Amino acid sequence: MFKNKEEFKPFESKVWLSSPTMHGEELQYVTEAYETNWMSTVGANINEVERIICDKVGCKYAVALSAGTAALHLAMKLAGEKVYGGTQLGQGAFRGNRVFCSDMTFDATVNPVVYECGVPVFIDTETDTWNMDPVALEKAFEIYPEVKVIVVAHLYGVPGKIDEIKAIADRHGAVIVEDAAESFGATYKGKQTGSFGDFNCISFNGNKIITGSAGGMFLTDSLDAANKVRKWSTQSRENASWYQHEELGYNYRMSNVIAGVVRGQLPHLEEHIAQKKAIYERYKEGLKGLPVSMNPFDEKNSEPNYWLSCMIIDKDAMCKQVRGEKEALYISEAGKSCPTEILDAISSINAEGRPIWKPMHMQPIYRMNPFVTRDGNGRARTNAYIAGEALDVGMDIFERGLCLPSDNKMTPEQQDRIIEVIRACFE
Repeated sequence: MFKNKEEFKPFESKVWLSSPTMHGEELQYVTEAYETNWMSTVGANINEVERIICDKVGCKYAVALSAGTAALHLAMKLAGEKVYGGTQLGQGAFRGNRVFCSDMTFDATVNPVVYECGVPVFIDTETDTWNMDPVALEKAFEIYPEVKVIVVAHLYGVPGKIDEIKAIADRHGAVIVEDAAESFGATYKGKQTGSFGDFNCISFNGNKIITGSAGGMFLTDSLDAANKVRKWSTQSRENASWYQHEELGYNYRMSNVIAGVVRGQLPHLEEHIAQKKAIYERYKEGLKGLPVSMNPFDEKNSEPNYWLSCMIIDKDAMCKQVRGEKEALYISEAGKSCPTEILDAISSINAEGRPIWKPMHMQPIYRMNPFVTRDGNGRARTNAYIAGEALDVGMDIFERGLCLPSDNKMTPEQQDRIIEVIRACFE
C-alpha cells in the first residue's frame, strides 16, 4: 500500500519511459544534408542507412520510409497482392479476406491490414515470451483454413517463437509479415529479427532503441518487392519525363534529414542494448522477494534488445482493480498491489511508466473481430481460468502487467529509488 513518504521525493528532471539518446554524430549528418542542400527524399544519408541496415539485419534490400507504419502498410499491400493478385483502385489488397495478427501489440501493427481492406483475426499470446502463441495459431488455421497472411510482432524487443510460427506458415502456405518495430537488434538463434518474414519492418520512432525522431524501414530479400515499395512510396511515379501515374501511390519516403539522425544513431545500437539490458537486470535483482516477475524471454534461443523492462504481478498478490475504457480504479490492500497503483506511485516521483499494450481484441475498434486462443474461440473465454491458467492470456497480462521506466539515461540511483517505490506499494 503506497504512501508518498518523505524519502520518495520527486526527481527534479523527469525519468522517461524511453526517450531519444543522442551522441553528436547525428548533428554532423543532419548538417551535411543542410549544407549540401539534400533536404528531400534522396541523398547520401538515406543510401548509407539502407546499406548499414542490410548489413546489420542480414537482408538483401532495405527501403527507408517515413515511419514504421508506412513500412507495415506497404508490406501488407505486397502480402495481399502476393496472395490475391492485383487489385482495382480502392479495392484493397486483401479484398475483405481474413489475416492472422498478433493480439498483444500496438495498433500500428494491425491498422495497415484494414487500410488494405483485410479483416484482422487476433491470435492470443503465450506466456513464455508474451508474443503470438503458435498453439493458438495452429488452432486458428483449423477454424479459418483459407487464411494466407500472418502478421507477427515482437513485443517490447523480445523475439517470439519464430521457428514454430514459420513451420505453421509453411504447412499452410501462408506469407509472414514481420513487425520488428520494437525489436531492432534482437536475435533469435543468432539471427536478427527483421529477417524472418517474407516482408519485414522496423521503426525509428522517437522512443525506439535507435531513433530518427521518426522514420521506418522495409526489409526484404526480394528485389521485386523492394522496387515496388520504392515506387509506391514516391507516389508511384512512372519512368516518364512528365508526372505519369498508373497505380495508387503514397508519400512515404524517408527524408535525407531524418536519415542523418538515424545514420548518427546506428553506431550506438549495441551500446544502447547493453544499457537497456543493465536496466532490466537491475530491476530483476532489485525486485527479488516481491510477488512479481519480469517480462520473460527464451534464454536458450533468443537475445532481446531489452527495449522496455516490464513486470507482472502474481495473481494472488493483486489488489482489486477495475479498468474502464479510459479510467481505472483500485482499492489499496496491505501486501498486495496492482498496475494502476504502481503507475500512480511511479508518477508521483516524476517518473514515467505505462500499462502493457491493451490487446487488440479488447480495443473498441476491433472488439467484434475474431479472437482465437489455444483452446479455440476466445470470445467466450475472457476472464476465464482452468487450473489457474488464463484462457485469455493477453488480457491476463494486460490486467497484471506494466512497463517500467526504461530510459537508458536513467542513473542507477534513480532506478534504485523507483525500485524502492515499487516495493513500498506492497507494504
